[in-house]
Amino acid sequence: MAKVLYYNVPDTLDYERGLLREWGVDDVELMEIKDPEHEKDFGASLAASGADGLVVIYEDVTREILESCPNLKIISLQSIGYNNIDIQAATDHGVCVTNVPGYCAEEVATHAVGMAIALARKITFLDRDVREGNWDPVAGYPVYRMSGKTFGLVFFGAIPQKMVPVLLALGMRVLVYAPTKSAEELSKFGCEKAETLNGLLEESDFVSLHCPLIDGVTDHLMGEAEFHRMKKTAFFINTARGACVDEAALYNALKTGEITAAAVDVLENEESIDSSLIGLENCIVTPHAAFMSEDSYYEERQRCLRHLCQRLAARLAARPGNLVNPEVEYVSGHRRKNHI
Repeated sequence: MAKVLYYNVPDTLDYERGLLREWGVDDVELMEIKDPEHEKDFGASLAASGADGLVVIYEDVTREILESCPNLKIISLQSIGYNNIDIQAATDHGVCVTNVPGYCAEEVATHAVGMAIALARKITFLDRDVREGNWDPVAGYPVYRMSGKTFGLVFFGAIPQKMVPVLLALGMRVLVYAPTKSAEELSKFGCEKAETLNGLLEESDFVSLHCPLIDGVTDHLMGEAEFHRMKKTAFFINTARGACVDEAALYNALKTGEITAAAVDVLENEESIDSSLIGLENCIVTPHAAFMSEDSYYEERQRCLRHLCQRLAARLAARPGNLVNPEVEYVSGHRRKNHI
């Protein structure tokens, strides 16, 4: 019987156990540990469990932890991002790592476009102003029509691709900075290619970030120099990862009027809510909620469990889908014996 540990994952596992019955899987046992205050050591708890599979959201899985868990065969993430996993160490130890790309693409795309509209029309700003007892339709920064403006998308995965039809319907020009995409590919979506990030920043009236967090590549991709290149009338939107933005630089750009306003769904430190951005009138902050809907919530759980079963259950045995480390070597049902 293969054992799967769900560590600090919200909700019960009733849905997952129901899926196992529906799929006819009887050789996978689901366990859970809830330790939100981190009173116990995560690595020690995982090692003691003897788990074959692991589901985590925020905990870091390091090389040291992997070395202490010889039974572990798969880490299945209920997320798109995987920066909390040492991918190379997992590969070295024959541990599959899977994620669920695209599960919330529609939700995040809608959220990002909604933020853009809210910024352009000052919806949240005016709502707060009215609640404070004011009735002034021209309060705050000037507003302009969205049609004819340039919307800049930084990277071009599933989320920004779903945004494009809406942006085009609003009459906007869509400019994309995506090093791996050709101008021909982007033109099929009705978009134009920006050859450099700086070029996109200088031309765009809206800049929306959609890149993964990659150490040394996209961490603080947007900093003081980048915000300085943007138009003073421009809006900035981040529904990607908080650490992709130098938060102090964004605060200064908003405070000094270097850009007009911003909307963020993610912060550099989401374990506390003392970010300086929250106190700014020209910044919308939502609590990392862009991914959320009842539909996406159950889709991510179902896909996560299927990946586990593909690796661990005899009935559904297959190469796990959405492998983050496709080069991983393993023997079905076992970890590679000659792992490093």
